[in-house]
Amino acid sequence: MTLIYYFSHHTANACLFPVCALHHVAVTTVEGIGNTKSRLHPAQERIAKSHGSQCGFCTPGIVMSMYTLLRNKPEPKMEDIEDAFQGNLCRCTGYRPILEGYRTFAKAMMSSSLFNSSEFQPLDPTQEPIFPPELMTQSNKQQKQLCFRGERVMWIQPTTLKELVALKSQYPNAKLVVGNTEVGIEMRLKNMLYPVIIAPAWISEMNAVQHTETGITFGAACTLSSVEEVLRKVVAELPPYKAEVFQAVLEQLRWFAGPQIRNVAALGGNIMTASPISDLNPVLMASGIIHLPLISPCSTEGKRTITMDEKFFTGYRKTIVKPEEILLSVEIPYSKKGEYFSAFKQASRREDDIAIVTCGMRVLFQDGTNRVEEIKLSYGGMAPTTVLALKTCKELTGRDWNEKLLQDACRLLAGEMDLSPSAPGGMVDFRRTLTLSFFFKFYLTVLQKLSKNHNGTVSNNLCEPVPSNYVSATELFHKDPISCVLLQEVPRGQAVEDMVGRPLMHVSAAKQACGEAVYCDDIPHYENELYLTLVTSTKAHAKILSVDASEAQSVPGFVCFVSAKDVPGSNITGIANDETVFAEDVVTCVGHIIGAVLADTQEHSRRAAKVVKIKYEELKPIVTIQEAIEKQSFLKSIKRINKGDVKKGFEESDHILEGEMYLGGQEHFYLETHCTLAVPKGEDGEMELFVSTQNLMKTQVLRVLLCRNCIVHFGLCLINVSFNRTGRPVRCMLDRDEDMLISGGRHPFLGRYKVGFMKNGKVKSLEVSYYGNGGNSVDLSYGVMDRALLHLDNSYNIPNVSSVGIVCKTNLPSNTAFRGFGGPQGMMIAECWMSDLARKCGLPPEEVRKLNLYHEGDLTHFNQKLEGFTLRRCWDECLSSSSYHARKKLIEEFNKQNRWKKRGMCIIPTKFGISFTVPFLNQAGALVHVYTDGSVLLTHGGTEMGQGLHTKMIQVASRSLGIPTSNIYISETSTNTVPNTSPTAASVSADINGMAIHNACQTILKRLEPIKQSNPKGSWEDWVSCLIPDLGYDFEKNEGKPFCYFSYGVACSEVEIDCLTGDHKNIRTDIVMDVGTSLNPAIDIGQIEGAFVQGLGLFTMEELRYSPEGNLYTRGPGMYKIPAFGDIPTEFYVSLLRDCPNSKAVYSSKAVGEPPLFLSASVFYAIKDAIYSARKDSGLTEPFRLDSPATPERIRNACVDIFTKMCPSAEPGTFKPWSVRV
Repeated sequence: MTLIYYFSHHTANACLFPVCALHHVAVTTVEGIGNTKSRLHPAQERIAKSHGSQCGFCTPGIVMSMYTLLRNKPEPKMEDIEDAFQGNLCRCTGYRPILEGYRTFAKAMMSSSLFNSSEFQPLDPTQEPIFPPELMTQSNKQQKQLCFRGERVMWIQPTTLKELVALKSQYPNAKLVVGNTEVGIEMRLKNMLYPVIIAPAWISEMNAVQHTETGITFGAACTLSSVEEVLRKVVAELPPYKAEVFQAVLEQLRWFAGPQIRNVAALGGNIMTASPISDLNPVLMASGIIHLPLISPCSTEGKRTITMDEKFFTGYRKTIVKPEEILLSVEIPYSKKGEYFSAFKQASRREDDIAIVTCGMRVLFQDGTNRVEEIKLSYGGMAPTTVLALKTCKELTGRDWNEKLLQDACRLLAGEMDLSPSAPGGMVDFRRTLTLSFFFKFYLTVLQKLSKNHNGTVSNNLCEPVPSNYVSATELFHKDPISCVLLQEVPRGQAVEDMVGRPLMHVSAAKQACGEAVYCDDIPHYENELYLTLVTSTKAHAKILSVDASEAQSVPGFVCFVSAKDVPGSNITGIANDETVFAEDVVTCVGHIIGAVLADTQEHSRRAAKVVKIKYEELKPIVTIQEAIEKQSFLKSIKRINKGDVKKGFEESDHILEGEMYLGGQEHFYLETHCTLAVPKGEDGEMELFVSTQNLMKTQVLRVLLCRNCIVHFGLCLINVSFNRTGRPVRCMLDRDEDMLISGGRHPFLGRYKVGFMKNGKVKSLEVSYYGNGGNSVDLSYGVMDRALLHLDNSYNIPNVSSVGIVCKTNLPSNTAFRGFGGPQGMMIAECWMSDLARKCGLPPEEVRKLNLYHEGDLTHFNQKLEGFTLRRCWDECLSSSSYHARKKLIEEFNKQNRWKKRGMCIIPTKFGISFTVPFLNQAGALVHVYTDGSVLLTHGGTEMGQGLHTKMIQVASRSLGIPTSNIYISETSTNTVPNTSPTAASVSADINGMAIHNACQTILKRLEPIKQSNPKGSWEDWVSCLIPDLGYDFEKNEGKPFCYFSYGVACSEVEIDCLTGDHKNIRTDIVMDVGTSLNPAIDIGQIEGAFVQGLGLFTMEELRYSPEGNLYTRGPGMYKIPAFGDIPTEFYVSLLRDCPNSKAVYSSKAVGEPPLFLSASVFYAIKDAIYSARKDSGLTEPFRLDSPATPERIRNACVDIFTKMCPSAEPGTFKPWSVRV
């Protein structure tokens, strides 16, 4: 007899999957498939060479998702690749280069000038690691029960149902865990402790799949991926009428988390978790009679079967299942003839996101009629449990499926699915409207199916067909990424060895793809090392009455607790000396650091920190900009820029428009959280610091702690205090929730404007006030507001300007530097009034924008002359390459033909000033060593964060010295080689560090000149056997030159919105960007795309949510959503403007890190354009307010229609909202 073994490969989240559960499992990590010393695996090679890795922190996970797909399907389709990445996130790349590199595995027709796919090594499945033979032989042997004991938790893995029942009898309150996707989060983030965990994943009965006459029975331990696989096969074989429920389950699973979760999460676990926003429970509840067999060691019968009906969920996270009972299996039924089923889910992000509202809807008609025999409407997200709309269903039973039923159903649902205006989760109007929108979609879908019989012929005797302009409301979401990239070509005649302008691969990409790149927390632990965990405030504003660390001392491994009294010297810190190392008497935000616990391990340190007791006397906090304005809580420095005669400008204007716009903040969400490691060097108190920072200069002054807001010198004084106290190595790496709680982000802004303009759209006068939420200290808020004011014009010539910028002081963590540094906020408000005035004039927005653009030689509102003004070239190229006018006509036709789907398009320019606005920071240092073997060691003052700075600097040195890049090695940034560095920020790092390197190289070449003259035919090996720009600006006089030069760009974006749900998809984006003469087009295009997608998050998705008391709800990826792979435009075209050298930067290049971010505003205003079309269908034609980000909630609420009118908002001031806009 020959044994044939079948193996499947599954991705899983290492942070959730317990080590205990890996017994009898072969684990492959990124280090196990290839390395830089021997051979890269094709999955590693292609992401590196296609420029798909920047900071590299996410790269190993993406590589392993692709590797797993290739092991299961060596020739995948592009759809398979997209699906494989649903659980992966990247903050740097914009995703396009990753998809483009991996598209080569799909044998898709493509070409790229950024990499040569013919150089890729082919995928050879025969060269993959074999499955361990020991595990093969183990599969035929009787498995034994396993038990692992920790300090506080015991993990037991039974192998038979009998063992499981006995264990449940012994430990009735034990948690049953298969994938650990819920319990793992509860234990880590919610402080839950489960002393006994039982893992039934290996019990055969609980993994069995049985096909019965009534449906398919899945064991409760079956993973969601296995359920999905079974149902897909069955649906392909069954007649459609029998697979209605299965199709609905598959549609929900399609958007259920990512494959890493679905591969381990169990069907039974999803039910028993009893989440009120479960994707599957509403489907199961609505599908008819779902029988759940239970087994109990305490019952005389041993087994009982319950029904998943309206009585199943008894409260929040509670069911009727008794603690000692075990769910064995779940039967999903076949549907019948005349039965129709749909499932819907709306989330903040389409991929890998929890639901806001989810539902399952089922209707059964009397045979051969359109009369309702039975109907079930089940909702999640509308109560503490999954609920059935019982009253509505009762009223609809026996009714004909027609317009009158629809109207009555919506009226009944609006009453039955009501929510308190203070309901947890907020978004009350949106959630209520979704219940009606989903039913309307269901009504149309059923109507469409009733109008055709199952042979495809029209059946007119049941009902009228769906109106043609309503059909798109029934379509399921679909998109397919494609892309094309254009770039400058290297000038003819450029030497082959001259690498400037060529798409050189990121120097760290291969190491990142192999998991070899070392990040701060990858540094091996030192002997006697301690771990530090912060103790932070839970109140936004309060007096500290007492701090009690006595209970922490009883935690194993506890060493000490440090607080303000342990600080040697001054406890005062911060850029404006308005912060403290540790809070002493008063806390001024949630997350304010009060102390820190040191222990021998990370786990012990965390445990001890959680039991430190703090007593407060609460004070009234100021949380929002509005509250700060009311209470005049402002930071002292108020800036103004005035130009011309504003009053006269308004008098000469044909129209005057007033309004305001709010822009929410943004979390940095760098994938590597803050980390610091301090190591004693043994003599004279010397300490070596390893810091995840972009501002090394601050590590030189240990008195300065925790500019806890950028990725800057985090925790240095904390570490120093701890080091002084213990004399031992100390490490601190924040978890995501800690990082988001403690650190500030992009400043929320409120802009109030009054703009005067002529009938043709020409702007005459502008009066604008900017309010920024600075948080509880000055930090960099003044600089952010300065840049916002300097960019209030975006790209438009406004003859008369009166502007004021005010930073609000609130009880939030101090907001800080973020890509764009206030520029995006200033420009976004400009585009708001520009968009509205175009509507007021009744003119095409693109014509009004172009009419107001600057020309070469114009003076800005801050009196800087525009030189080398290429924006109009960018504008014309973008209009042409995007086929703007032809596509606009197509969009108008689409909108006429579709009532519930609308498209919009917008073209947006940007003008971004390049420099630090603090003049002395516009300099850099570099150290270049040339060795006698011809090799060169290069060090500079910039920090490599994934933006390709090191790679560009190697290219600069290569051209400057005239040697191959292979001869040049770069050393990580360090203050003992290049001191007094400027921060790696403001997009100038390549400019200033590149010039420093160029100057250093020129100095060396000058020294070599006598040797070269004596041996002119010798080789490089034979020969070797910053300028500070005149910058500065005076706000009071409105004179000076704040910027060295400007970067320009234009983007045109097209979107499609679902007017019923608020969903949107990005159909196409065209970008034309002036980057001067590119040092490295691959890196520059990567920066453009990465900035654009980060801006896409800022303007359409990422929303920080705070309680009225100033407590941050969005503390991790569960609630805070950055763009995923599926959010990038379906067609994404990036073009670098040709023949535009910049004389003010190294080798005629331009800064590229921050300028492109604002171009994603084109998506926001395309969404607003689509909403205009939807509102027009409802008889609304006036300009309307749309705040940023344009989330599904804001889009849906702005698309006013009969459904939104049935869910009116509660009167402000009559209730306490769950969250506030800060």
